[in-house]
Amino acid sequence: MTYLVNNSINVINTWYYPRGPASLAYLQRDSTLIYPFRVQNPTMINGGVGGGIAHMDWDSNVLWLYIVSNDLYQHHHDIQPLPNGNILVIAWERKTAAEAYAMGRQTINNPLNEMWSEAILELEPIGTDSANIVWEWHLWDHLTQDADTTLTNYGIISEHPELIDINYGNVGGTQGPGVSHADWMHLNAIDYNADLDQIVISSRTMGEIYIIDHSTTTAEAASHSDGNSGKGGDLLYRWGNPQVYDRGNGSDQQLNAQHGVNWIPANYPGGGNLILFNNNYQNNNSAVFEIVTPLDSTGNYLLEENEDYGPDGPIWTHSGGFHSNVQSGAFRLPNGNTLITEADDAHMFEVTSNGMVVWNYVYPGQNIMIARAQRYTLNYLNQNDFPDYVSGDINFDGEINIADISHAVDMLYEVGYNPTPPADVNGDGAVTMVDIIILVEMAFND
Repeated sequence: MTYLVNNSINVINTWYYPRGPASLAYLQRDSTLIYPFRVQNPTMINGGVGGGIAHMDWDSNVLWLYIVSNDLYQHHHDIQPLPNGNILVIAWERKTAAEAYAMGRQTINNPLNEMWSEAILELEPIGTDSANIVWEWHLWDHLTQDADTTLTNYGIISEHPELIDINYGNVGGTQGPGVSHADWMHLNAIDYNADLDQIVISSRTMGEIYIIDHSTTTAEAASHSDGNSGKGGDLLYRWGNPQVYDRGNGSDQQLNAQHGVNWIPANYPGGGNLILFNNNYQNNNSAVFEIVTPLDSTGNYLLEENEDYGPDGPIWTHSGGFHSNVQSGAFRLPNGNTLITEADDAHMFEVTSNGMVVWNYVYPGQNIMIARAQRYTLNYLNQNDFPDYVSGDINFDGEINIADISHAVDMLYEVGYNPTPPADVNGDGAVTMVDIIILVEMAFND
């Protein structure tokens, strides 16, 4: 279930789907919802497994549904709707042990004898159940190793921070949710920056975040050149654990099992910075980090020779009293506050820049998890695309009663709500005292 609620946790709308979510659901301006979910029989299984993306209207009717779960790919965790209507999808990409050894991998640590790499697919929805893959990026095209000099991807790891060392970290095991797995990078979040035409992703097992160029063609994304960056699909930036590319050690690691990385919108406080949830920060506490990426005026991420990528640390941190080992995330708000979700405890709270908690809510019940929550501005939904409604039924509960009158009063005095079409009962284009009087009469007559 996905809920749209207000600050008082009054439910404005509920979307129902028979399969549980893989990550955050995304509300669109036309009041529809894009929902990543777990398919019944995924082809690869580990934490965060998904496989399906559903596009639903306000009443939970499925407008479009697409499955990314086959012998080669298995969607997991996050998705990212794009401004053009397409959707970015994270997917495991199955590789056999033979394919991995041919790329220089030295050990395979799982009974499946496989290695799951990662891919990002850009889907263009077609009809009700189809899609064109209009762009794709494959991690497998951007690997290096220093174990086998006979292979073309041989190199000195520290000299290639734009590539991933295929031999760093374990490949799967038997500690997944009930089955063996071959998960290696475990990407768990994705976001898109339209101004830069770049993508940021998070790898739990590496303790790193990465930025790649989206301006490439698919062919360029498989290369090491072209695109706005001139670097093809290579990593433009990485941060969190420089020992992964041999420019640091364990004491330099700043991220541990992080999730939910996203850019702060340009017109918000901290605009252009990255914000993320650092799950295993220290002393059984999680933390939210805001970092300033070393982006210069020409659009390049600065990196000094033989040094690791900056910054030396976050520009803002909030921690203390909360911890989640899985999922979770944070979003900067227009007023400079930050909305944080601690997934394990279904806990959402808003903090100021000084760390003061100004809003706090825990969803009741046992064994409840909320992957991430996102706040939307009061005028987020396009009025011209407002869902079907009954005049006077402001909260869409099928009744006209005191709750609707209360909402209308709030709209009249601009407390918590912008005016919405159902509250303009007399149809004069504004919510006034006249509408409230009519609402009282309607509620009394009911």
